[in-house]
Amino acid sequence: MEKDGLEILTGSVEEIVFHSEESGFTVLEMDCDGQLITVVGEMAAVDAGEELKVTGRYANHPTYGVQFRASVVEHRVPATANAILKYLSSGAIKGIGPALARRMVETFGEHTLEIMEQNPEKLSQVRGISISKAREFGEEYQRIFGIRAVMAFLAQYQIEPSLAIRIWKLWGLQAPDQIRQNPYCLCGGEIGLSFEEADAIATDLGIAPDAPTRLAGGILHVLRHNLQNGHCCLPYEKLLAASRRLLEAQEEEIDETLTALADQEELIGQTVDGQLFFYLPDLYEAETYVAGRLRMMTQLQPPVQGETLEEELAQLERELGIVYAPLQREAIQAAVRDNLLILTGGPGTGKTTTLNGIIQLLEQKGHKVGLAAPTGRAAKRMSELTGREAKTIHRLLEVDYTEEGRLKFRRNAKNPLPFGAVVIDEMSMVDIDLFQNLLRAIRMNCKLILVGDPDQLPSVGPGNVLKDLIDSQRIPMVHLSQVFRQAAQSLIVTNAHAIVQGELPDLQVRDNDFFFLPQSHVGQAAQTVIGLCHTRLPKRYGFSPLWDIQVLCPSRMGPLGSTELNRQLQQVLNPPAPGKVEMKQAGFLFREGDKVMQIRNNYDIIWKREDGEEGTGAFNGDIGVIEMIDRPSRTILVRYDDRVAEYVFEQANELELAYAVTVHKSQGSEFEAVILPLMGYHKKLYYRNLLYTAVTRAKQLLIVAGEAATVQQMVQNDKKTLRYTNLKGFLMEP
Repeated sequence: MEKDGLEILTGSVEEIVFHSEESGFTVLEMDCDGQLITVVGEMAAVDAGEELKVTGRYANHPTYGVQFRASVVEHRVPATANAILKYLSSGAIKGIGPALARRMVETFGEHTLEIMEQNPEKLSQVRGISISKAREFGEEYQRIFGIRAVMAFLAQYQIEPSLAIRIWKLWGLQAPDQIRQNPYCLCGGEIGLSFEEADAIATDLGIAPDAPTRLAGGILHVLRHNLQNGHCCLPYEKLLAASRRLLEAQEEEIDETLTALADQEELIGQTVDGQLFFYLPDLYEAETYVAGRLRMMTQLQPPVQGETLEEELAQLERELGIVYAPLQREAIQAAVRDNLLILTGGPGTGKTTTLNGIIQLLEQKGHKVGLAAPTGRAAKRMSELTGREAKTIHRLLEVDYTEEGRLKFRRNAKNPLPFGAVVIDEMSMVDIDLFQNLLRAIRMNCKLILVGDPDQLPSVGPGNVLKDLIDSQRIPMVHLSQVFRQAAQSLIVTNAHAIVQGELPDLQVRDNDFFFLPQSHVGQAAQTVIGLCHTRLPKRYGFSPLWDIQVLCPSRMGPLGSTELNRQLQQVLNPPAPGKVEMKQAGFLFREGDKVMQIRNNYDIIWKREDGEEGTGAFNGDIGVIEMIDRPSRTILVRYDDRVAEYVFEQANELELAYAVTVHKSQGSEFEAVILPLMGYHKKLYYRNLLYTAVTRAKQLLIVAGEAATVQQMVQNDKKTLRYTNLKGFLMEP
């Protein structure tokens, strides 16, 4: 049967081939009028013997063949005695096996399931079932069919199956009542509906605009929304104004609701330097824990190693055939001597040489050293520079998920990391929550070396950790400032240091690695960028447009934003062609041969190497090329360097075109050649550390295409991105 281009199948489940409790993704064999059909899709609590009605399309998977991809699944209670016997024999109800199932069906026939649901004590009439067992069977049956009732309730509000499964895991059978009482729980961080979507459900349920539930939901939403802007908390005045705009409520109503939320500990009020701030509880705990733990680490006194350490450092210099500069020597000694150190420095200041010295000396002294960085690309770069394995911080902490789908780490205070020292690179990218989890996972006597550049952009997540640590002046720090002779020959390096010091970079030089190409309007700038990627740089330097050249944009939006430039670059670098398969996802067009970026960590993506090695994980910032789009099986293969990862179409929202990416997305990465368009953006994007971050992404060549006035404006604007945090203040407490 067909409906709106979709097909509808009905039949009984013969076998569950695969089922993920995490996502609900299921592969099963279904008997449709004697024909066995493989059905795949997101399904909750499905068991052999059940009757299903599924709506979807047939697809041809390159490995598993023809499958029916179900978009809608309706459960039907097994009606005949044979269907009930098959269902109960499958083990769907814990404790009921084939023999017991047969006795139950022989006793009650087609009324067996009805009795289990409505009068389970009657099951004790069956040999081998006690009254207590009968009640257990009834409760389990009601739980399973309760899941389906929950899914049906959520479906009426167009909540997609994957989200519905997450809701079920959080609240179980109470989900409908929970949502009826407070639909704004759906726009919390764990579910992720927008406030507007939750508000629409609330209106449908008859909740008044001035109801306390709505006011509380709106205030908590404002705090959660501002986590995306990097804020750990909000001043009372800011929270009041934003909440009034969202809820169209009076000041008195907001104040009363804030008091009630604080009394219920759903938010935390904290006065710092005479100003009242409001936190979500987990962010308050993160900031106060980090501050307390770091204060404790600085107070622990390691044994004095003065003369011995000097001798060991001299021996290391002889072995490596180098002589460390004074600040490098100071950093190495501090890292080995103290429990905690921040190492900072711009390009060309010998940060890598210093870091390698620290690691080598720590290892010589018997410390097992763990290396990590916030992103996959940053970790890979750290491995290349140190010659040792480096992981993402998530991987180091052994990321996992709870039964409810919440992120957790296997490494924690009860199961700490097995290292005597841990080194974190690109510390400016680390947010407060991740840093808290790292601190909880290291032993009390473990050394911690934090390496970063405070002049770069702060983390995407909430907090401004590295800057707060430095500004508190409570953490030992060495800042490498000397630019070494070889690095000083690079205009990329010297201009980067000029930018940090508020000086205009040299835009006139034509024979180095930093070029400025003046543009008269945004249209010309776009064509210049496209010409550089497509023709000029590949012809002049032999750079690959896909693997070597990267366009960086201050913003996604506008005629020179990454979205529009990606569209134009895709047309030039990877135009449509016969046999080149395309697909659309969430308004974006992907084509075989496209350069793409993974935009969030996904530890379940499966990949293979040519030598047969297999593994899992695709990480935020990974850049690759689409090798294949298979429409029948709805799968995408993406090559990341030496491995090929497989996505289903539903995971394509984790990919973006990457011919052009934002400067924020480029953090932790380096590229052979960077093209930076600078004109026509919103003025709020013209600030110094964004320009500095972009410039320091280039290894061999940087080209700025735009207006000199824009460059000057960015250099002069040293107003750092404002973030509401109190970590600095907590660190400075006596």
